[in-house]
Amino acid sequence: MKVIASQIRKGNIVEVDGRLYAVLSAESFHPGKGTPTTQIDMRRLSDGVKVSNRYKTTEQVERAFVEDRDFSFLYEDGEGHTFMNTETYDQVIVPKDVIGDLAPYLQEGMVVRLAIYEGQAVSIELPQRVTLEVVETEPVTKGQTASSSYKPAILSNGVRTNVPPHIGVGTRIVVLTEDGSYVERAKD
Repeated sequence: MKVIASQIRKGNIVEVDGRLYAVLSAESFHPGKGTPTTQIDMRRLSDGVKVSNRYKTTEQVERAFVEDRDFSFLYEDGEGHTFMNTETYDQVIVPKDVIGDLAPYLQEGMVVRLAIYEGQAVSIELPQRVTLEVVETEPVTKGQTASSSYKPAILSNGVRTNVPPHIGVGTRIVVLTEDGSYVERAKD
């Protein structure tokens, strides 16, 4: 299915020269003079090579037909990450390179959206936010104000992030899966 370049979004799968690419970012530029362009950064699915292409905004790009389905995360082993289709209970093994740097945020039973192309998972979309526990952080320093001062912390999944001074060890917090940044203290 052909679409114009300005309609391509992060997470789409496109076909260029007979190969499939996962779009990492797409940004449109509208200069005062000249032709508007769209810069697309993408990763080749076959070998993981990152490529950057620039298209005229009205140029046609082939978008691959992929099926987006909800899957529940079961476990990780040597072969990859195993997910179960929430409707048919079929299991799919997703290679580690498709998951990439999102792997630490996967939690047992978490429902994710997998893009399936010809029976293979080609990209994954996690929930925007996850709740994790702080396992290590510095004690509160006296006189430190809560406004704009953060301290380093290590979460239960091993990811490092910065948290406000009032957050201590054992506190459950909500973080963004996109970059691991602190959002708020968990309400549970």
